[in-house]
Amino acid sequence: MARRRRGGGRRSPRAGARNSGITVTIEGLPELRQRLEEMPTEVKAACFRALKESAGAVIDGTKGRVKVDTGNLRGSVKARYENARLRAEVGWWDRDDRYAIWQEFGTRKMPARPSLGPALEEEKQHLPGRLRQEIRRALP
Repeated sequence: MARRRRGGGRRSPRAGARNSGITVTIEGLPELRQRLEEMPTEVKAACFRALKESAGAVIDGTKGRVKVDTGNLRGSVKARYENARLRAEVGWWDRDDRYAIWQEFGTRKMPARPSLGPALEEEKQHLPGRLRQEIRRALP
């Protein structure tokens, strides 16, 4: 006799997702990237340092907010960087962490307990200042 799955066999459309994160699109980014290509290497490096510092702040903010049961989500939130594209992605990248999306956005039976979104919102206001500070350090 076949066993029946709980929940009627319904699966979330994202149940097999490999990453659990929030995507933020910055308007005007292609133009900014074009202008960055024209800037000295020192300025590009300063922008990347500011981006890395902001990503670290988002990670720390997420770790401080995430619901702790086993501690897995708190310990596995990470950033991935692309220096050439001046890009950082913060989130959970392991298959075992796919339930982070359920924590962040909730389900029909569980309320949302966001941690990454609020950390990102908090950090958005600090990024311009970080960029200014790092660029001023890089320029004579």
